Amino acid sequence: MDALGTQIRPGVAGPAPALRYAFTIVAKVAPYVPLIGRPAEQIELIPITGGEVNGELAGEVMPGGADWCTARSDEAFQVEARYGIRTHDGHYVDVVNSGILRHLDAETGDPAQMRYFMTSPVFRTAAPELQWLTRSAFIGRAAIFDGNTSIDVYEITA
Repeated sequence: MDALGTQIRPGVAGPAPALRYAFTIVAKVAPYVPLIGRPAEQIELIPITGGEVNGELAGEVMPGGADWCTARSDEAFQVEARYGIRTHDGHYVDVVNSGILRHLDAETGDPAQMRYFMTSPVFRTAAPELQWLTRSAFIGRAAIFDGNTSIDVYEITA
């Protein structure tokens, strides 16, 4: 039984969750800085220099954040970004966004040929009207273009 006294049966959790588009984050990034460059271990720091947020959450990406990108032996990249958003109303939202970039085109390394770039953003804020961000789970579908990283953020709904 769960905390509410409901009988729990494995494998019978109900229908798959749905996704609701919430907003888009476009983060401007500077060229990467290599942190570790050994053959079996590649880690890069990608500075976040600004950007914008549009949709149900609207504001600007604050400069000073960064994305740590680890090249893995399975040709995927593990990414973890930490940055802030200042809303148009003046509220601050802290963002921790982890994800997987499932390798670039093997021959060209072209980000346009990227096969998979999904993230799991987590938001923190003290703003009462933005608490929905702290009580919801989100998934982001990301793309890299013109020195920016764009993330369409979807709220996971039951």
